[in-house]
Amino acid sequence: MNPGPEHSPSADPTSPEVFRAVTILRAGGLVAFPTETVYGLGADAENAAAVRRIFEVKGRPEAHPLIVHIGRPDWLGHWVADVSPDAQKLAREFWPGPLTLILRRGSRVPLAVTGGLETVGVRVPNHALALAMLQSFGGAVAAPSANRFGRVSPTRAEHVRDDLGDRVDFILDGGPCSVGVESTIVDLSSGEPAILRPGGVTREQLEAVLGRLVPLRHGGPVRSPGQHVLHYAPRAEIVIVGADELLKRAADLIAAGRRVVVLGSPSAGQLPSRLEILPLPDPLADLARSLYDILREVDRRGFDVALVTLPPDEGLGLAIADRLRRAAGPRGPSQ
Repeated sequence: MNPGPEHSPSADPTSPEVFRAVTILRAGGLVAFPTETVYGLGADAENAAAVRRIFEVKGRPEAHPLIVHIGRPDWLGHWVADVSPDAQKLAREFWPGPLTLILRRGSRVPLAVTGGLETVGVRVPNHALALAMLQSFGGAVAAPSANRFGRVSPTRAEHVRDDLGDRVDFILDGGPCSVGVESTIVDLSSGEPAILRPGGVTREQLEAVLGRLVPLRHGGPVRSPGQHVLHYAPRAEIVIVGADELLKRAADLIAAGRRVVVLGSPSAGQLPSRLEILPLPDPLADLARSLYDILREVDRRGFDVALVTLPPDEGLGLAIADRLRRAAGPRGPSQ
């Protein structure tokens, strides 16, 4: 069974911070708010003009859908056309929590939220301050991550300030995020469940609840957040290498005049001179929680290239590997 919402300072729905956030949302403004995964950039989901402003502030293509955040699991039926038995099972087990369910769009959700699709992703975040805001607001809040499109997701309020500055009307500070990678997105709109984005709920957990295999769907049109080929990317180049080739690749890059860091602990061997190391936490839950902090640290320290070896594609490793693969995606001339 999913635990209750995590503790957060000032999670009282009558607190001045929550009151201000709700007031701004009702006036059509933008509020950055904490969840257990990352900070979201939220607007009233029923206010199409406010939703369009999210895309402008982020520099996000309007065809990329947003996730609708609600304050209680039993509100799901207000925002989707129907709640399938699989949706009921997953919501009962994992909400509040890092799981987004894609279902057919309800009439209250404007197409501005869904990127023109007739489906919508909905979740109940597992963060006491977010829940206080959502429950006091009483409606739904459409929100992607509170950062520039394609860049490293924010897991602290200061990340939002660094990325978006005064383009956000208010930042609700709930401290660091406890999960650190985005929610798992499961498409339930076509009958058979499929994972569109791995995240804080593992594939193994989903399959245990549903009693059958849940495939990971690759490619196709963008039906959910996090499917862009380049995403979660720092300014530095991320290069994925096998453990056996890591040191040679590092030496070659250093010889070419690049400033190189290895994320993790290289296997035994002579480290090239001028090679720097950023250790990665263990176990995987700790790595997920700190992954985006580490990618931001790569930029803060001015590295040109970060080399990393992927974790196994199982458990939280599936989500971590997905984020690193996308951070290493092909870049255009201006990126």
